[in-house]
Amino acid sequence: MALAEAHLTQAYTAQSYTAHVDTFARDNMPPPEQLPEFLFTRPEFQYPPRVNCVTPFLDRWVEEGHGDAPCMFGLTDSYTYRELQALVNRICNVLVGSLGLVTGGRVMLRSANNPMMVATYLAVIKAGGVCVATMPLLRAKELTYPIQKAKIALALCDGKLSDEMEKAKLAAPELQRVVYWDVEGPNSLEAMIADASPEFTAVDTASDDICLIAFTSGTTGDPKGTMHFHRDMLAVCDGFAHNVLRASKEDRFIGSAPLAFTFGFGGVLFPLHIGASFVVMEKAGPEELPVAIEKFKVTVCFTAPTSYRAMLARLGSHDISSLRKCVSAGETLPKGTYDAWLKATGIKLMDGIGGTELLHIFICATEEEIRPGSTGKPVPGYIAKIIDEEGNDAAPGTMGRLAVKGPTGCKYLADPRQLKFVQDGWNLTGDTFIMDEDGYFWYKSRSDDMIVSAGYNIAGPDVEAALMTHPAVADCGVVGSPDEARGMLVKAYIVLAPGFIGDDTLTLELQNHVKREIAPYKYPRAIEFVTQLPKTETGKLKRFALRQVAMAAE
Repeated sequence: MALAEAHLTQAYTAQSYTAHVDTFARDNMPPPEQLPEFLFTRPEFQYPPRVNCVTPFLDRWVEEGHGDAPCMFGLTDSYTYRELQALVNRICNVLVGSLGLVTGGRVMLRSANNPMMVATYLAVIKAGGVCVATMPLLRAKELTYPIQKAKIALALCDGKLSDEMEKAKLAAPELQRVVYWDVEGPNSLEAMIADASPEFTAVDTASDDICLIAFTSGTTGDPKGTMHFHRDMLAVCDGFAHNVLRASKEDRFIGSAPLAFTFGFGGVLFPLHIGASFVVMEKAGPEELPVAIEKFKVTVCFTAPTSYRAMLARLGSHDISSLRKCVSAGETLPKGTYDAWLKATGIKLMDGIGGTELLHIFICATEEEIRPGSTGKPVPGYIAKIIDEEGNDAAPGTMGRLAVKGPTGCKYLADPRQLKFVQDGWNLTGDTFIMDEDGYFWYKSRSDDMIVSAGYNIAGPDVEAALMTHPAVADCGVVGSPDEARGMLVKAYIVLAPGFIGDDTLTLELQNHVKREIAPYKYPRAIEFVTQLPKTETGKLKRFALRQVAMAAE
């Protein structure tokens, strides 16, 4: 669905010409009238027309004499800035040489959090490509959609995840080649880069060339591909990281979110932006995080509220005194968790809300301005307001829809749903908030079918579709149910087909069925068998009514 050339001319006349030979991503940008208004009023957001973001994130530190400083730590290996640059450059040379990547070409990345995942991420962008990172737990059918939607011809993948990757390759002929790392043989990524040059000059990209397509979890229908510019990578660092987090070059970061989540990727970009260091681990749950914080003397932690709650019971067994800043995002932060963490550690949890469409956190209070229970104020450079269903500004204290503007914003890949997310230049995030008289924002709920559980975004319709492939399920509805440990859990209300009995055996069978069909973390942790579901006169599921049932049951 290519856009008219006139649209592209209008949208990009203020910037330098694209460096992309493959213009698929740019051709499928929303037309100018559907884009949000971008705000660049502050001096830190004045970017030059041409920039490849990997240059300020990585190359400049080597050029400025910081190359031997620690940069990235894995459980078994570590890298200085110079060593990471050399690894990235070798991958770049293989990408543009042996693998034939042209500028603008999309490359799927598939791995848990590890050093090679970070290096491939940076290499694709430095070589002028477009990253499409994916969750390691996704199944083949979940990988097929982004491959086809983004016309991906090349994938780089951890060898441990080859089974589902190969199934996706068979299902999506667009994907012509997959290169694996952490495998034996001459075709492995390690073998291919062994003799490659450690020198590579970053491709001279425009600041508004697309370098990342991050797919959402898909609240309604298919996931949406959110496109981000090189300048967007810098903007989230110059915005939230610089103005609110305010870390330093001496800090060491750790996070639990997968790098395929833009929240997780921020835990790499933020330290690189200031010459600090970071830790990446394939498993970074509440059991592993305190161990790693003690081992690596971590000072900045990014994870979800459920993880902070779970870590409280483990703090007595580990020395986490190196910690000085903790960021909570991915789901709303309960005041009880904030209070308990402050009492146990003396650290104020910084609650933030972001979104894949805007790349990272856009509302969060600085430590001295935190009001427990509130998400905070707009990050400097962003503005936000509450609107009613008609789009009118709501008075302070009135519950309504959150609308945001800033230096980043929604740019869906060839998707008519752009018209729903962006209205009158504002990004409508799908969240319900109240803004008080002092400009603080207080989260109430999601406005759509997204279930936020333990930091994961899970689309109810996605789980319903998986359940409906089982012969025992005649009809079903999936919503979020309040849960003290996870914030929300996935609950399925199921109408059984004739001849089936709703017992514990069938519950377990349905849960395992969903785990086989889609990413295992999406499975319904609670199942209730019912005789009917609330429906509209036209037969559509009334999710709001079902959510009320789930809330009342707690």
